[in-house]
Amino acid sequence: MSLTPTRADKFSFGLWTIGYNGSDPFGGPTRSHLDVVEAVERLSELGAYGLTFHDDDLFDFGSTDAERQTQIDRLKGALASTGLEVPMITTNLFSAPVFKDGGFTSNDRAVRRFALRKVIRNIDLAAELGAKTFVMWGGREGAEYDAAKDIRSALERYREAVNLLGDYVTDKGYDIRFAIEPKPNEPRGDILLPTVGHAMAFIQTLERPELVGVNPEVGHEQMAGLNFAAGIAQALYQGKLFHIDLNGQRGIKYDQDLVFGHGDLYNAFALVDLLENGSPEGGPVYDGPRHFDYKPSRTEDITGVWDSAAANMRTYLLLKERAAAFRADPEVQDALAASRVPELAQPTLNEGETYTDLLADRSAYEDFDPTPYFDGKGFGFVRLNQLALEHLTGAR
Repeated sequence: MSLTPTRADKFSFGLWTIGYNGSDPFGGPTRSHLDVVEAVERLSELGAYGLTFHDDDLFDFGSTDAERQTQIDRLKGALASTGLEVPMITTNLFSAPVFKDGGFTSNDRAVRRFALRKVIRNIDLAAELGAKTFVMWGGREGAEYDAAKDIRSALERYREAVNLLGDYVTDKGYDIRFAIEPKPNEPRGDILLPTVGHAMAFIQTLERPELVGVNPEVGHEQMAGLNFAAGIAQALYQGKLFHIDLNGQRGIKYDQDLVFGHGDLYNAFALVDLLENGSPEGGPVYDGPRHFDYKPSRTEDITGVWDSAAANMRTYLLLKERAAAFRADPEVQDALAASRVPELAQPTLNEGETYTDLLADRSAYEDFDPTPYFDGKGFGFVRLNQLALEHLTGAR
């Protein structure tokens, strides 16, 4: 398996990732602004297939129509010359002061209306550039104080906004789906729809739930102490994994946005195995962009920016190679069988069996002997995990 990225790998990067200038709450920029044409050309040279962006990444908030169009035309020219695609677009409803209390859920009704117009304008651009996914990260949709936000009303306003946008793309005939990106906190003290589970529950309340899925991010779920691979498995199971953001995170702290795999490496291995191969007994795999939403460290110069972009792709391909070897190993297959992992796919009830039949089956309870499970009948999960670790580290 080649470790050189190709367009077929579907690796994409946000303009805000490679374009991150190193600013943080405690210090200003350490790098100059990255021009969009340079971004497209360098990503193409590295083997990426796609570039994504917020509107304000491409042209400054408050730009005139002429300034906006100039940047769009420059992007189109770079895309045409390199063959890079724009698979996803999103809208910045979090940086400008007007969005200090959110966009869709601001307590200020005028701000909510302004936010919807800003998003609709960017949806038109997404359609113009051929993007199929429109991500919605509600970074400011939340609060620091419990008394500051009527959560029930905020969720209703969120629902109202997403329903309206669903009407818009449908009436326009756009081939665009929406993906909600959860995050528990930061920059707000608490953010609405904080996890994959919250987002998927919210989606079921919408008028067009088929148009809306999730865009989970590694760091965002792990910030909440959750298992990212498990969340992705549920999103795949429910047919709601519309997009994914890959990066690295080391524990429950601020959103680190490290290079993919530079955090919880074992969970990254499990994730790549799931995305590429599905569950042990088959099941859905992910065929969308492998999108990297990371930030080159503040410590790096422009050489480090491109080294880090390449590192994301190489790490993914290394884990893909290791996952393939793990799946093909006969000892792993034996360990899976010994751990009874395939048995979980077998229905607990027999075909056509009802609770009446279950209650009549003495072998299920009256004659079942649980005592052998003490000092016996181990599941061998430690051995299975050790085999995964040895494949991950290249020891097998």
